[in-house]
Amino acid sequence: MKLRFLILLYAVAVACGTATAQSDYQVPRTEYDQPDLQGVWNFSSSTPMQRPERFGEQEFLTPEQVQEQIERQARMTALADAREAELVVDPEPPPSGQTPRGYNTFWIEMGTLGDNVRTSHIVYPLNGRLPEAVEGNPVIAGGLGPDITGERPVRFIVGGIGKDGPEDRGTSERCLVGFNAGPPFQPSLYNNNMQIIQHRDTFVIMTEMVHDARIVPLVEKAELSDDIRLWSGDSIGYWEGDTMVVQTKNFNGMQASFQSRGNNHDMMLTEKFTRVSYDVVNYEFTVEDPSTYTERISAIVPMSKVAGQIYEYACHEGNYGMINTLRGARMEERREAEGIN
Repeated sequence: MKLRFLILLYAVAVACGTATAQSDYQVPRTEYDQPDLQGVWNFSSSTPMQRPERFGEQEFLTPEQVQEQIERQARMTALADAREAELVVDPEPPPSGQTPRGYNTFWIEMGTLGDNVRTSHIVYPLNGRLPEAVEGNPVIAGGLGPDITGERPVRFIVGGIGKDGPEDRGTSERCLVGFNAGPPFQPSLYNNNMQIIQHRDTFVIMTEMVHDARIVPLVEKAELSDDIRLWSGDSIGYWEGDTMVVQTKNFNGMQASFQSRGNNHDMMLTEKFTRVSYDVVNYEFTVEDPSTYTERISAIVPMSKVAGQIYEYACHEGNYGMINTLRGARMEERREAEGIN
């Protein structure tokens, strides 16, 4: 925890000098004379995606506000540690019908050596908050708690609407799409890593979570017909100076559009990858979805270089957990039918 606070302080110190240093940075080139963005990058962050209302249109924290945040985190950490100590000394099962907490802060990735003094990742609308949703558009949200009421297809990530079959569970539980794998990338609990691989005519974006590789052609290609839909959409990329721009559409509508709203059937996603220093790539994305939101949404998520590699991701929820979840439900039904408490 102390390391996290030091990282946050370090971010404040470097933020003031970053603009000058990055403006002088010369991006290395690949053998094809393209900006070299290759490597493993981490997009962990303690910055909220949506800006707290009290900040209005303030994009960056002041040093005084950063100090307040550090002190607040220290208090929250102390309280969390105390709760965990109580659970270890006197563990009690959760009340009937409630699910035990899945993770404590030991497992959570937070903070980064990049620009971590933003008040939010969303930069448009200017208040850093989600725009108004299209009328009648549902909020789609699951969680680690009890199942919620809903219909198939289940478009949220974690949780479910029942246990009759795997189709009743969230997309991450089914190992179809990782909860932070995107597109677009959004910082989450853990496994906030991705890898960029480049070739003359191809830009590959590989996620750690659920181990998905999005292959982006850099040459002209025929657009997919509207009836061909993909989990990660259909992408095409091009260079805009030193920035790689990736435009994606033809999503299959089987996921929420953005931040648990609607579905992504009509979403157009524009992503920009710009290397601004040896160890930082600025990742920017814009979501345009007229059937879900009344305005576009733009965000900036700095990614830090990782001195390592991405290992194979094994999704045990779908391989083992799903079987046991459904088996447990059948056992409960049998016991109820037999009158066994």
